[in-house]
Amino acid sequence: MSRSNITLHSEFIIVGLPTPDEQDTALFIIFLILFLATFLGNLLIVVLISLDHRLHMPMYFFLWNLSVLDILMTTSIIPKMLAGLLGQKTISFTGCFAQMYFLISFAAVEGFLVAAMAYDRYVAVVKPLHYNTLISTKVCITMTTIAWMLGVLGALLSVVPASTLPFCGSNLILHIVCDYRTVLMLACHDVRAQVNLALLIAMLAIYFPFLYVLWTYCRIIASVLKLKTVESRKKAFSMCSSHVTVVFLYYVSGAVVFIGLRVESIPPDGRIIIGSVHYFLTPLLNPMIYSLRNKKIKAAAHKYFKLRSLSGSWKV
Repeated sequence: MSRSNITLHSEFIIVGLPTPDEQDTALFIIFLILFLATFLGNLLIVVLISLDHRLHMPMYFFLWNLSVLDILMTTSIIPKMLAGLLGQKTISFTGCFAQMYFLISFAAVEGFLVAAMAYDRYVAVVKPLHYNTLISTKVCITMTTIAWMLGVLGALLSVVPASTLPFCGSNLILHIVCDYRTVLMLACHDVRAQVNLALLIAMLAIYFPFLYVLWTYCRIIASVLKLKTVESRKKAFSMCSSHVTVVFLYYVSGAVVFIGLRVESIPPDGRIIIGSVHYFLTPLLNPMIYSLRNKKIKAAAHKYFKLRSLSGSWKV
């Protein structure tokens, strides 16, 4: 029997944020400002790195990809969320699984990209004399291509089987997005196989890069501690401080969401809020943490956009 004969719903309803209706307009304005700040902040980084030849270096190549990823992530989530605050809470079956696919694939790509950036920092600190050889343009392109391919193809393995399930029960999604686990709980079918497959893919996409990042920083710390002067140690650690902050935000926020969705004592409203913070936090902060505090980024901004206030207000 085809899915069209057993699926009673052609669309879902995304419940969204647990707030009174009279607050929706105020929340719309707040989240619109956050969205524009996130979008424009990351777009600024993309444009500056593209324009300024001084930024055509491995580290900034990875930053460019990270900013593009954050732009794609926010545009796949926030516009629909804003529409929900205006009362347009429905989403088509196809649209829901398309959004789910983008969320999973972009999250996976970011995990692999963070690992590639850790390798860049590892070589810069531990093997500085071989940096230009080990982190060549070809190597950078290869690593980022693999990161994007693994994320894009890996998401298909979990989303495609889920999209074939029959959904004949409730069509209310208790989240701000078409979250994989939340949507699967609405299926009138045994979803254990799909959940186990998704868990396996998540372990491969999250834990392996995470373990690699831990290994690289253990090597970095061991190498830095061998340096003779305090000044050289500070310089080495400063080379990694921004990346460490991004790694911390990425994995901690992801862990909070993972736990929040599985702790039964947390009410649905609490889980929705946790998910909202996660999707806004890292894309909004990444440009400020990793790029806008960078001297070369500020110089490029001053050169191309005459942002004197920006270059004067951010400390290196």
